[in-house]
Amino acid sequence: MSGKADPRQAGEGTTSRTRLDRGRGALGPALELVHTGRAPTRAVLTAELGVTRATAGAVAAELEALGLIRVDARPGAAAGSQGRPSHRLDLAEDGPVALAAQVHADGFRAALVALGGRIVATAPGCETVDADPAKVLGSVVEAGAELLRQTGRRCVGAGLAVPSAVAEPEGLALNPLHLAWPAGAPVREIFAGCVRASGITGPAFAGNDINLAALAEHRHGAGRGARDLLCVATGHRGVGGALVLDGRLHTGSSGLALEVGHLTVNPDGGHPCYCGSRGCLDVETDPLALLTAAGRAPGPEVSLLKQADDLIRDEYDDPTVRRAVEALIDRLGLGLAGLVNILNPDRIILGGLHRTLIDADPDRLRAVVADRSLWGRSGGVPILACSLDHNSLVGAAELAWQPVLDDPLGALAAP
Repeated sequence: MSGKADPRQAGEGTTSRTRLDRGRGALGPALELVHTGRAPTRAVLTAELGVTRATAGAVAAELEALGLIRVDARPGAAAGSQGRPSHRLDLAEDGPVALAAQVHADGFRAALVALGGRIVATAPGCETVDADPAKVLGSVVEAGAELLRQTGRRCVGAGLAVPSAVAEPEGLALNPLHLAWPAGAPVREIFAGCVRASGITGPAFAGNDINLAALAEHRHGAGRGARDLLCVATGHRGVGGALVLDGRLHTGSSGLALEVGHLTVNPDGGHPCYCGSRGCLDVETDPLALLTAAGRAPGPEVSLLKQADDLIRDEYDDPTVRRAVEALIDRLGLGLAGLVNILNPDRIILGGLHRTLIDADPDRLRAVVADRSLWGRSGGVPILACSLDHNSLVGAAELAWQPVLDDPLGALAAP
């Protein structure tokens, strides 16, 4: 056998490298397309990226080499489809994960989230939130570190969701009203320190829980495909809002946009709000507001959110409960109509207790929004329930995945 290299093989190798060099800038966009389910095959990837089949093949092969996706070796066509069969693209089952953490009024939880928003593992939730954020974040990070030890998965970074506006660029929790934390707590700095101390590599981020829920729903849930997506949700306490514009969270000049909880929806006789006003959406449409309106004393056994959800699902036929639900729907609709008039979204999604409210009486909520909207067209904005059960956790992971989506080679180059 000759020791000389086959010139055809050398040429093929050079051509492949050239294609990859040309398509290197497409690695991030390609990964995001697969991550969000918009490129299930190499043919779709080629069309979405606007590149040649050869370049798309080189890009897909590089993402597979990085352990992020899997390319089906045998091209196939979907039943009933026409044209040339294409290789299917799937996310790697055993690929890297992001550590996601969430803190709320009734506890905290850690999870590992893979590409595609898939939750790989979760730690048992804790129901006690200490007044010292360092203790809470240290505990939730340690729970996540234990999950990483158990699974042996590589971690690309960590994200934290908190029930507070998070001011940028410092990462301060400005108004953790439903936690006993001090206003302005440097949660991102504390969280990043805990992540480093636990031996987890990769960057650490923090964001408002409803902002992150909206991001997750836009990429993987009920908000997918919307251009201007409005999300309003009530979790365990209070109400938050978020806006996704052209695929990106709109957080304002310093991260404080869409504090919708402090819209006034019941000025006459409304509950006093933590912000100093009265009748805010925050205290008129959250779980405690429903329990109070229905004359039910909240118990300590389970979270307020679960108590409110169970009340609607199990006792909706009770006239007192029904009246309480209708009152909350009317106030929520009033708030949504005001937001529609200002923001003109093309879709609204509702989470937490609001998701249960729309399930209970969707026609009433849509009628209130239509009646209060300035333009008839605005009354027809689709109003849907959020579809992801742990969207704030998934959204926290999206923060950690973003550097990989922006630059897969650069983000994964470090060991």
